[in-house]
Amino acid sequence: MLHIYCGDGKGKTTAALGLALRAAGSGMHVCIVQFMKGRHTSELNSLLHIPEITVLRCDRDYGFSFQMDDAARAAVTACHDRLLQQAADMPAEMLVLDEFFAAWRHKLLDREAAMRLVTECRAELVLTGRDPDAVFLEMADYVSDIHAVRHPYEKGIPARKGIEY
Repeated sequence: MLHIYCGDGKGKTTAALGLALRAAGSGMHVCIVQFMKGRHTSELNSLLHIPEITVLRCDRDYGFSFQMDDAARAAVTACHDRLLQQAADMPAEMLVLDEFFAAWRHKLLDREAAMRLVTECRAELVLTGRDPDAVFLEMADYVSDIHAVRHPYEKGIPARKGIEY
């Protein structure tokens, strides 16, 4: 089945990782692909200790899409395309494509390969990110729209280790 965690609120990746943890706890093999993320985040420290979970991501942080020049866009797109291929080749029972909708929206991946992976996926599939394209919402079996009601960032409080990263 296809799960979507979307919206402007905090917790989309956290929800997807919770589902991945549940799946791994039941013995399922899980592949987590993180698009748009190359900087180290604290959850990686825990995920590396779970043998049923494989995490694929770019080897460096390219920043936000609006900060990228043409060379960075080309490099991150090439990385994302490699990740798509690795995910397609992985014998996982659950596939999490984290920040998929950002990579899709900003055309930072091969859209044909991405759509093929989504439509041909035989694993439980989880997509996260803001503003999902309607085609994905129509395909989804689960859609959780996470809304921001309040966030410390609005008070000028920066991201905190162990909470936001």
